[in-house]
Amino acid sequence: MTPILMVDLKSQYLRLKPEIDAAVRRVLETTAFIQGNEVFEFEQNLSQYTGSKNVISCGNGTDALTAALLSSDVGPGDEVVTTPFTFIATVEAIARVGATPVLTDVLEDTFMLDVSQLEAVLTTKTKAIIPVHLFGQCADMDSILKIAKSHNIKVIEDACQAIGAEYTFADGRRGHAGAMGSVGCLSFFPSKNLGCFGDGGALMTRDEELAARLRSICRHGSTERYHHNLVGLNSRLDTLQAAVLNVKLQHLREFIAARKKAATYYRSALSDINWIALPEENPQSAHTYHQFTIRVKDGRRDTLRSHLADKGIPTAIHYPVPAHLQPAYAFLNHRAGDFPVAERLCDEVLSLPMHTELTEEQLDYICLTIKNFPL
Repeated sequence: MTPILMVDLKSQYLRLKPEIDAAVRRVLETTAFIQGNEVFEFEQNLSQYTGSKNVISCGNGTDALTAALLSSDVGPGDEVVTTPFTFIATVEAIARVGATPVLTDVLEDTFMLDVSQLEAVLTTKTKAIIPVHLFGQCADMDSILKIAKSHNIKVIEDACQAIGAEYTFADGRRGHAGAMGSVGCLSFFPSKNLGCFGDGGALMTRDEELAARLRSICRHGSTERYHHNLVGLNSRLDTLQAAVLNVKLQHLREFIAARKKAATYYRSALSDINWIALPEENPQSAHTYHQFTIRVKDGRRDTLRSHLADKGIPTAIHYPVPAHLQPAYAFLNHRAGDFPVAERLCDEVLSLPMHTELTEEQLDYICLTIKNFPL
């Protein structure tokens, strides 16, 4: 059996090597390393895939979140609601534009924002809600969009982990993660379901005027070279990364299918272990399994992780410390116990290897090793 990796980018590259090498070689031959044709081709291709009218590529997912907030005129004195159980970039972007992150707890089964607590934290200062489509599936967008509309506030989707996930609304309509709110944010970090060979990101919106504003913000606040109407960012997807993404986008459906197959194997093999809680799927959202994150009960998470490491099985903790207990966000004046579900998840969650190249032999070994964990 080949060594088990948390994410096997090399094997995926070798499988796609002829296509990727040819795409990269074309960029090297043109030397159009910034804003080359491949960038605009990728934006068009991603627009077709997601159904979003406008796609604006940028440097990374954090920049996407920041640009989305700037485009909505969010700044000092404003509040933005999100979850404490997320990668820190979600909260970081809010603080970076000078607004105040307002946090609300999450659901224990899906790890998503608990919409039952949402209206209680909205104030006259609330400018936006950022639902996080965590680990590969969508939050409760029916409820979130309804609440946002009733309070006339923006919904900025953090879909950095959920490209390819589709959400079915109560009326039967379907939407793609990141293409349902005012603005959607994507990351193409290498380990993502659609990952480049460095940093990359994108924004999506139906609004033409907002799209133009976002594009300007990501280009130093400019629409004409050396003329700047807005305070912006230098955040561009470079042409080499766009070339890689154009190739990988053609394979995204098969990537997601491979992840779902691995998730199905985990579910079947681990379903009878009573001290493990398997990740729940939102019935309205397809799950693309950026991560397969279990909850390990009864304080056994860290010893199980050590047991797996001893057997050559890598794992990860997404995430060990919630945002409100991070030293950088002490200014929010939260304390332990403020968001009990998020805090409990941080003590229990464990992400198992999840990528497109997992073999049945590897999955069988992982599951048997978990089953043989000495209690």
